[in-house]
Amino acid sequence: MAAKLKKGDKVIVLAGKDKGKQGTITQVMPKEGKAIVEGLNIAIRHTRQSQTSQGGRLPKAMPIDLSNLAIVDKNGKPTRVGFRMEGDKKVRYAKTTGDVIDA
Repeated sequence: MAAKLKKGDKVIVLAGKDKGKQGTITQVMPKEGKAIVEGLNIAIRHTRQSQTSQGGRLPKAMPIDLSNLAIVDKNGKPTRVGFRMEGDKKVRYAKTTGDVIDA
């Protein structure tokens, strides 16, 4: 199945502790059905000090389920993603406005 959300997309969180916040996808994990959004769903991870890195309490962005994310359209509203053919190319578009997401 084609990816509705991709790395670099601006998304809004629909459910969970960060509901209503916006961010950019930094990584998508299609097998798990999750994505990591920059600056959202932060957890504190305690890491041991090593020769290469300083230890301590480090904030880390944790994965969010793809079903809890929606792409943001040009009006700043959450929207669903659809696919259509433009010429001989398959493109993603926002269902609310009809605008093509892929440039």
